[in-house]
Amino acid sequence: MKQKILFPGILLSLILLCPLCAQAAGAGGEAAVPIWLCIPFAGLLLCIAVMPLIRGEWWETHQPHAVIFWILAMVIPFAVFYGAGQAAETVLECAVNDYLTFIILLFGLFCVSGNITMEGDFAGSPRINVGLLVLGTLLASCIGTTGASMLMVRPVLKMNSWRRRKAHIMVFFIFLVSNMGGVLTPIGDPPLLMGFMRGVPFFWSLRLFPVLIFNMVLLLFVFYHVDKRMYRRDISEGRKPDISRPGTQFRIDGLHNLLFLVMIVGAVILSGVLPGMPAFQDSAGNVLGIPIFGEVALGIPSLIEIVIILAAAFLSFKTTPGDVRTRNHFTWGAIREVAVLFIGIFITMQPALMLLQQVGPDLGLNQPWQLFWATGALSSFLDNTPTYLVFLTTAGTLGFTSGIATSLGTVPEAFLSAISCGAVFMGANTYIGNAPNFMVKSISDENGVNMPSFFGYMLWSVGILIPVFLIDTLIFFL
Repeated sequence: MKQKILFPGILLSLILLCPLCAQAAGAGGEAAVPIWLCIPFAGLLLCIAVMPLIRGEWWETHQPHAVIFWILAMVIPFAVFYGAGQAAETVLECAVNDYLTFIILLFGLFCVSGNITMEGDFAGSPRINVGLLVLGTLLASCIGTTGASMLMVRPVLKMNSWRRRKAHIMVFFIFLVSNMGGVLTPIGDPPLLMGFMRGVPFFWSLRLFPVLIFNMVLLLFVFYHVDKRMYRRDISEGRKPDISRPGTQFRIDGLHNLLFLVMIVGAVILSGVLPGMPAFQDSAGNVLGIPIFGEVALGIPSLIEIVIILAAAFLSFKTTPGDVRTRNHFTWGAIREVAVLFIGIFITMQPALMLLQQVGPDLGLNQPWQLFWATGALSSFLDNTPTYLVFLTTAGTLGFTSGIATSLGTVPEAFLSAISCGAVFMGANTYIGNAPNFMVKSISDENGVNMPSFFGYMLWSVGILIPVFLIDTLIFFL
């Protein structure tokens, strides 16, 4: 069955990735970024999707070698075309100012959440699972999609450990907790933080609450009926939760780690606020930083964020007994896999992001629904933060005089809503669409959940999310 869905999945991914290439080719044939430089990025994505299906054991062992191969396949031609200096600056800028802060944040949340364990006799029934998904989705806007995912993933897995059929639970977990829940505040997802740094009011995104609630109701309705069917099949096979004591028993160990979680959230907020303060700017208004190479520098606000996050992770480990991590089945495998794969993704996608920045203003997007789908389709495969900024910049240059005044221009609220929802919601379309997606998959795999393959997951997203997004378009973005 997996082989049958493989090639349709490849075609679908190419269809989603090709609009940029078509626009670049049609814009006078003078694309500053050669389309062929995007091949290593596509090659790495296909490896992530295909290799676990055809050479699973080899892939587990040789992931670092494959990532290095595709990085070199991008960097060497890039250096030939642009020069070694610009190639070095491009890679270092990506590694220092994008990947480093990304992986440190993920590492900190992974460590802190791994030191919190919930135990009790709550069994993973459809109603309990709906409640957990609601809680995680609403938490995501308070502590970020990554924070909520890392905090909730182990309790959800533990309460459903007795069940055989549970991959669908984690798929909907990714849909809601790891993505959609982050749409209400700049803390929720990095694209909204970038919008806040450029003049979008902090609480403006609360206006997207009706869209979030509408999508939650639709998805939870579908989830409840799917989960009820799977639950009954598990029960009919004689499976039942191991609840040895009567009454409701529930406790949380490592609760003090919530303080370290707050530290991490505070560090993220500071990273968005400090660059706009005069104390962290030079006379030209540039953010102060530590020079690395050429124009590349590690910003002081980013360094402060990194130090706070690492301090929170260190204190979490020092103050939490090891048996808490043992009961959580804590290992380093998931963060290691994400660190290896995403350094390749971040570096090889640079030409695609450069191409997007070049052709974005010329795509002729001037309707909310167009911006919703363009931002969303590209955020499914590229980093949703620069994708959001490209289309926010595009909207700001259209000459509107009413709407939200940003440093990029005045953006109508309907346009800003479409761009924000596209960037946040459609990160759920693939495992690589948002940072916590692949982490949740890896942790689920480690805990014995038979998660869908890359394209298997896309079948879920195409079958469930795309109809929801079509309804969103008709109701909110036309």
